[in-house]
Amino acid sequence: MIKWILILLVIAAVASLLGFGRLAGAAATAAQILIGVVLILFLLVIFGVIAIA
Repeated sequence: MIKWILILLVIAAVASLLGFGRLAGAAATAAQILIGVVLILFLLVIFGVIAIA
């Protein structure tokens, strides 16, 4: 999932440099959502609510 976040951030950076504001915004928003999901899963694992086998 971290790979997808990095890909979306690169897409957002390149799109903003080329002047595609909506595409850059969409990619950055998707990256923010994935960062939130990763953070929530990480905190659940740390506090022992879920276990990764």
